[in-house]
Amino acid sequence: MPDSATAPDLVGAALERCAAGPLVVLTGAGLSTDSGIPDYRGPQAPARMPMTYQEFVSGPLAQQRYWARSHLGWSRMRRADPNPGHRAVAALGADLVITQNVDGLHEAVGTPGLVALHGRIADVVCLACRRTTPRTALQQRLEDANPGWAGRHADVEVRPDGDVDLDDTTGFVVPACTDCGGPLKPDVVFFGENVPKPRVERCFAAVEALADRDGTLLVAGSSLTVMSGLRFVRRAAQRGIPVVIVNRGATRGDDLATHRVEAGTSEWLPALAAARPSFVE
Repeated sequence: MPDSATAPDLVGAALERCAAGPLVVLTGAGLSTDSGIPDYRGPQAPARMPMTYQEFVSGPLAQQRYWARSHLGWSRMRRADPNPGHRAVAALGADLVITQNVDGLHEAVGTPGLVALHGRIADVVCLACRRTTPRTALQQRLEDANPGWAGRHADVEVRPDGDVDLDDTTGFVVPACTDCGGPLKPDVVFFGENVPKPRVERCFAAVEALADRDGTLLVAGSSLTVMSGLRFVRRAAQRGIPVVIVNRGATRGDDLATHRVEAGTSEWLPALAAARPSFVE
């Protein structure tokens, strides 16, 4: 069992563990909640699941439902600003930063050594010809094809994966790929879809390299509910690599953690960055 984080000395022990030496950081949705982007599994999160890959590729109706919601949600998500947690991660000098987030906020602060495990919602891919294009271009096409849509649904609640809580999507027009006419999908890994193997291999390699260098795996703002992130914690534990988890609420990896800190990432990560002066630019 990990150390409890209720005592200040144990919070300090977690900081000390991460303050020097090699570090790999794994971030989740909890890192972006202070930027106004909700998460699925935090203490206040609604009991909702995003569309699966199998649903999305099932046909035009599912794609219409997805894009009608995502058109509204992304127009708000793209205005989100990085918070102190994002800036602190960028300053840690980590060997690798693995993010499960698709919001692009790590990229916005220029985080070095970043692997966006699940892709970026700011990119769009054609499922037929595989051409990748910027989301901003599609957003304009969606606005042109659906005048007044955003205004009629201005009050709907934003959901964590860049869409909104909207049931009636009848009549929403979804443009096709301008090159081949194929269906468009955000270039992110949906539930039920596999993370590209090279990304996974790069992350495993970085984690395993910590074993002989007295390094640490730091998990920040992730409940580790899905295997996509939990597998790296399991690999670290198997290799005897210390694991520090900083999160509001319990995580699926708590039993594997060396230190478990119940704290917000926007507060704890800047304290860590300050404790790693030789790594901060």
